[in-house]
Amino acid sequence: MTHIRLTPLAQSLPATVPFVGPETQERSRGRPFAARLGANENVFGPSPRAIAAMAETGHWMYGDPESHTLRMALAAHHGTTPDHIIVGEGIDGLLGYLVRLFVGPGDAVVTSDGAYPTFNYHVAGYGGTLHKVPYVDDHEDPATLFAKAAEVDAKLVYLANPDNPMGSWHTGADLAAAMASLPEGTLLVLDEAYVDTAPDGTALRLPLDDPRIIRFRTFSKAYGMAGARVGYGMGHPDLISAFHKVRNHFGMNRAAQAGAEAALADQSYLSQVLEKIAHSQNQIAQIAIDNGLSPLPSAANFVTIDCGADGAFAKAVLDELVARGIFVRMPFVAPQNRCIRISCGTPSDLAAFAAALPGALEAAKRADGAE
Repeated sequence: MTHIRLTPLAQSLPATVPFVGPETQERSRGRPFAARLGANENVFGPSPRAIAAMAETGHWMYGDPESHTLRMALAAHHGTTPDHIIVGEGIDGLLGYLVRLFVGPGDAVVTSDGAYPTFNYHVAGYGGTLHKVPYVDDHEDPATLFAKAAEVDAKLVYLANPDNPMGSWHTGADLAAAMASLPEGTLLVLDEAYVDTAPDGTALRLPLDDPRIIRFRTFSKAYGMAGARVGYGMGHPDLISAFHKVRNHFGMNRAAQAGAEAALADQSYLSQVLEKIAHSQNQIAQIAIDNGLSPLPSAANFVTIDCGADGAFAKAVLDELVARGIFVRMPFVAPQNRCIRISCGTPSDLAAFAAALPGALEAAKRADGAE
């Protein structure tokens, strides 16, 4: 084919992805990483009950297009009804459907500069106009976000609580109070991917049928099922119903549905994992301190570490860690890009990180001319 008849919008977009996967980097390096600490996966894995449920699933069948039993289980877990819940292929997939429902060419959308880039990717894919505001003290700032939304008449405003990549968070009470300044006609897209690992009181306690908000959660983080791609949204039934206009009705595979239902039922295992994540956070923080760096407080399953200089120095540290077999990531935008971000890991993962970090720092300092 010599002429591909893409739309003008598709022709204008770069052929890029929000993240370069560790597998791509391993192929480039020609060898695997010694420690995979960059994607915020839960290395402690899913509940054994979830693993068994996925293994025993009849893979020859399509998944239930309504995800009925999983939605029923989620509704019971959250004290609501299934018409408040939509299930999809991770939060990423659900964000794509939401943007498709709301955003056309030129429609205004607001986010924080340096926040989760997959949301921006979807907005660009539907021709929306993205307006960005800065973080305030390493936090996404609701007041600034909502003021910008009012200024540009935004259809959507994105906020993650807890935040990725900084690990910062707002209390649910503070966020509820900030909602008073959300402009009429603007929908708050509240990404709560990390809320399971956050302190009590972080979740927003406004009613699930509040038409101003849609909340997204996932089984990829605390539940340890990133590879299964199961996310869900909670919102007003009219908004949830709209997803059925555009979603892939057979996008959820049967094993993922069964695994998520079993994981949700095993809250005892989840509690054990949360203890391991908290222990890992403390270990990462201590490794940072031992090397003269500053760990930031985190409500997520990672710790963001301030490298104490600028983005170029932090990138050099990251590159040196990668060269030593430690997969990590970092924020993209200044001043947050002074940091690197380390996912919680097993004791052996963190031992490898602790062994590699001093040499990485020394090499980065030499390259920076700091010595």
